[in-house]
Amino acid sequence: MCGIAGFQGHGNMEDARRMIASIAYRGPDLQDAVMVGDTGLAHARLSIIDLSHGADQPMFDPQRELSIVFNGEIYNYKALREGLRSRGHHNFVTDGDTEVLLHLYREHGAAMLPMLNGMFALAIHDARSGELFLARDRMGKKPLHYAEAPGAFVFGSELKAVRQHPAITSVLDSYALNQYLTFEYVPTPRSMVKGVRKLEPGHCLLVRNGRVQSNEPYWSIDLRKQPIAEADAVQRLDDLLRAATDRRLMSDVPLGVFLSGGIDSSAVAHYAQQCSSQRIKTFSIGFEEASYDESAHARAVAERIGSDHHVQTLRQRDSLDLIPDIYAKLDEPFADASLIPTHLLSRFARQHVTVALGGDGSDELLAGYPTFGANRFRKLFSALPLPVIQGLKGLASLLPASDKNISFDFKVKQFLRGFGGNPHHVNTRWLGAFTPEEKHALLSAELQQQLHGSTGLEPVDDLLRDSSFAKGDLDELIHIFLRTYLLDDILFKVDRASMYTSLEVRAPFMDVEVVEFINSMPNDLKRRGFNGKVMLKQAMRGKLPDEIIDRPKKGFGIPLSHWLRKELRPLCEELLDPALLRTQGIFSPEYVAQLKQEHMSAKANHRKLLWTLMVFQLWNKHHGAPLHQ
Repeated sequence: MCGIAGFQGHGNMEDARRMIASIAYRGPDLQDAVMVGDTGLAHARLSIIDLSHGADQPMFDPQRELSIVFNGEIYNYKALREGLRSRGHHNFVTDGDTEVLLHLYREHGAAMLPMLNGMFALAIHDARSGELFLARDRMGKKPLHYAEAPGAFVFGSELKAVRQHPAITSVLDSYALNQYLTFEYVPTPRSMVKGVRKLEPGHCLLVRNGRVQSNEPYWSIDLRKQPIAEADAVQRLDDLLRAATDRRLMSDVPLGVFLSGGIDSSAVAHYAQQCSSQRIKTFSIGFEEASYDESAHARAVAERIGSDHHVQTLRQRDSLDLIPDIYAKLDEPFADASLIPTHLLSRFARQHVTVALGGDGSDELLAGYPTFGANRFRKLFSALPLPVIQGLKGLASLLPASDKNISFDFKVKQFLRGFGGNPHHVNTRWLGAFTPEEKHALLSAELQQQLHGSTGLEPVDDLLRDSSFAKGDLDELIHIFLRTYLLDDILFKVDRASMYTSLEVRAPFMDVEVVEFINSMPNDLKRRGFNGKVMLKQAMRGKLPDEIIDRPKKGFGIPLSHWLRKELRPLCEELLDPALLRTQGIFSPEYVAQLKQEHMSAKANHRKLLWTLMVFQLWNKHHGAPLHQ
């Protein structure tokens, strides 16, 4: 796991070094840069495979015609290296995957990408043609930002690295802000800075003379079904997950597993212990607030599989003290508050290991979220007259606001507020923050004029318009979740939370063979009625305790609603001060004051709305960009 940055066109070595220095935490072992003609390549290394200096980057091929910076891991690199050797054209001087990528590119060019099983963002410069080639892994596990600026093409692992280049002018992207207020994150391909883009998963770019020549997909999600007997599917999933986990145990540094006590991380821990000759290290954190604490479940799994388990119970103060530090680093607003405990877990694990495995991807691939179950009621409620739905919302508003984790009143109110407008948007409205109606009251007249009627939900419309699979309720939802929530919430969160502590996190559920098999399965092997992850639960029966397999989904959260009324209230008042809001000219001070008053008096639970605004204000404080140039 590393960080990369670079440019083609205007720029010099000082620019490259400044860019990589801004994300040095991604690779604390070495930061280096080179200039090849008008192209700068910079790399921050976290040494995982082949710890020798021979594997440092930027790396050149023997002819010094190709050079590369690469972030990630290629899990099948040894097999690819042997294939190259067998053809007699390649000699290798390192034992890592970076050198294999250089040789593959020399032999196959962009056609090498489908051969790779891994997580990656890479840039390869070809001195023969002057071309710069960039690519991102199939699921978007590794981030990659880029911009075409006057006189230069610029790229980097994070937005802050791109913004360090002098050709980049930082102006707030009003459409990205609008989408952030909807989703709680900025969906790919936009970023919060106008003109800076995120390369889409499974895509590659070709750049020549500082201009993008092509932006093409080399892989896309395929949800076409293949018939398979249920018993055969369970066995196949078992085999694939075991193999995917085994591949991810490849490491020359200490390695462990995140273990929350849910079925996903528990399955990964089970397979990791099966494939390891030693007791694996597992890590979990507990919370003082009982409704948020899962440490007892994690401990039960650790005892069942025999892992070397480590638990840290976090005090409220631990999370609160972290907020100034983590949001000062966060170069794009991201309002999923589980970033905080994920970072705390990463920091705890980093005291013992440099690599951790996690269970990310299972909920999206196997329809495990409660919203998939709630979707069964969607058509019924959508058929009700609008006045009836509004009446139900009025009744729900009378329910006392609870600060418990995913409380009954929260679920009822979120369910009802999802209805309104396009039925394909319901799930996004359930998961997100502000609805289009609420943003009409929130945003200033100037900003609304810039948006030209945009609802902020266009990323969902674009996905459905461009998708080639046969649309059905579950396939449609899975496709949306994989390309929005998984990509720009879960993967963004884990990448930043872990990399801020220089920890690499790997996800066996996102192995390409696992992903393609699950996507090809009949939908009734993923979800039946209100029961999600059907096949995974069958595969784990007898391997994990039944109470782990059968327990309902529980999010990884913090008691944010309570904190906003107590410990975080001064920060809330500071960031959402009416005078400050008037000066900025983005949000309505009166509407924000109403949200605060209703939340502080416990009349309503506006934690998602208030925190979304506060995180934007924290970003604006540390990394902000003006509305106008």
